[in-house]
Amino acid sequence: MLANLMKIGSLLGMLAVPFTQNVTKSRPMEIEVPAKQTLYDFKMKSLDGKDVDLSIYKGKKVIILNTASKCGYTPQYADWEAFHKANQEKVVVLGFPANEFGGQEPGSDGEISSFCQKNYGVTFPMFSKVVVKGEGKCNLYKWLTTKDLNGWNEKEPSWNFCKYVVNEKGELTHFFASGVKPGSKEFLEAIK
Repeated sequence: MLANLMKIGSLLGMLAVPFTQNVTKSRPMEIEVPAKQTLYDFKMKSLDGKDVDLSIYKGKKVIILNTASKCGYTPQYADWEAFHKANQEKVVVLGFPANEFGGQEPGSDGEISSFCQKNYGVTFPMFSKVVVKGEGKCNLYKWLTTKDLNGWNEKEPSWNFCKYVVNEKGELTHFFASGVKPGSKEFLEAIK
């Protein structure tokens, strides 16, 4: 009886071979492409030394400025403060002091904070001084200026008070040079 079962098993095995040899091979697994980063992947230090998770700005448009206290564009602090106050329900302005352009932001975080408050009444969030261009660029500005990370832009700030616009999903949507102010037509179109 055992011999008969072995013959039957052998016969079934031979019948199965043609079926298993003609099985269509599936595509190799696709390589998963990492998702583009968003603003919400970053934590930055505020002027008063506190860690700020930028995901707190989910659902709002965000304007990122590289700022300086001794620049011809420094009076834009007043323009951006007025814009911030008028639009803070839907848009937030974030200031990132930087010293890459003519050494026009030499002060410490405490000095920058005092200057912004005393001279322009700045209430929008200001962050610790960072590097925004070239060697030592902080991670946020690497994201803002690297196409592979943000999806499209490679423009670094060309001077103080360049603007990056981020949508409500944390995606970079626009870059504007120093001369663009909150009332500029192209800027207003970008934040609609």
